[in-house]
Amino acid sequence: MRPNTATLDAVILDYNGVIGLQPTGSQWLRLARTASWPEDDLTGFQRAFWSAREPYDAGQLSDLAYWTKVLGAHPGPRLLRELRAADTDMWTTTDDRVLDVLHRAHQAGLPMVLLSNAPHHLSDVLDTTDWCRHLITHALYSARLETCKPAPDAYRHALAATGASDPRRVLFIDDRADNCHAARSLGLRALHYTGRPEALETALLHTTG
Repeated sequence: MRPNTATLDAVILDYNGVIGLQPTGSQWLRLARTASWPEDDLTGFQRAFWSAREPYDAGQLSDLAYWTKVLGAHPGPRLLRELRAADTDMWTTTDDRVLDVLHRAHQAGLPMVLLSNAPHHLSDVLDTTDWCRHLITHALYSARLETCKPAPDAYRHALAATGASDPRRVLFIDDRADNCHAARSLGLRALHYTGRPEALETALLHTTG
């Protein structure tokens, strides 16, 4: 297998939903219990969790400000540390099938840029992972860019990081259709990833000989 360099100069990858697996029910429950949220209202907890997530991911809210909004009360230093740890843990399980494809593309010389909506602490943790250090040329996170996908500036930063001059020779991969649509509107190619690693293999690699 070799990279599809005939048509691709680089790839821009989303993290969660592509490299990272979605949180399990037990992980959500652990976080809700840490927050002392009623166990019979997990949906309400998730609603509160997401209600302020975009400004948190964009670096506009600190850990304390975010969790105060979610809980409706100041969590205190110890609880804040526990919430941040449980939250981060939810997003750090990776899909080995996807990483296998990415390792082969990397070994064959295809540059890869990570573009993820993620708060500061999660960004710092992802930076330390073996896959990020070994596979990713540049890792860009919304908290550091101070903007989230699908805002156009997020893609412009990522495209610049690839070093490619022609966006039509860069493939953007994300599990959200709206993010893919935004990428296409800026001239990038896009793959809406739906959990099938073979789709990544088809897009990034092709058989020779």
